[in-house]
Amino acid sequence: MYGTRGGLRRRRLIRAEFAAGVAACTALGVLALVQGSGGWLVLGVWLIGIGANYIPLAVEAQRLSRGGRLEAEIADLDLRREPRSAARAQLWILVPFAVCLAAVARQRR
Repeated sequence: MYGTRGGLRRRRLIRAEFAAGVAACTALGVLALVQGSGGWLVLGVWLIGIGANYIPLAVEAQRLSRGGRLEAEIADLDLRREPRSAARAQLWILVPFAVCLAAVARQRR
């Protein structure tokens, strides 16, 4: 959400991207499930799982958008190295429900 320089527009775009990810993946997943056989069922469940992964991301983006929270969160990070590790972490979005399960596990700690 911050990049090399943060900005309100960037934060809004990221929140919109996460909300669109929830809506679009879930809608496409339901559409695939309605098709109802074989590969469509697998594709539908996979897409719904990806859509579900965007929910905790959208919630966290909303939380970090409020007054100074993002700045406090990244205060100790090296912003030049962070995009590389973030790029690897983004692959977890493709594993259905993985981000959701990680968010639940984090909440329990």
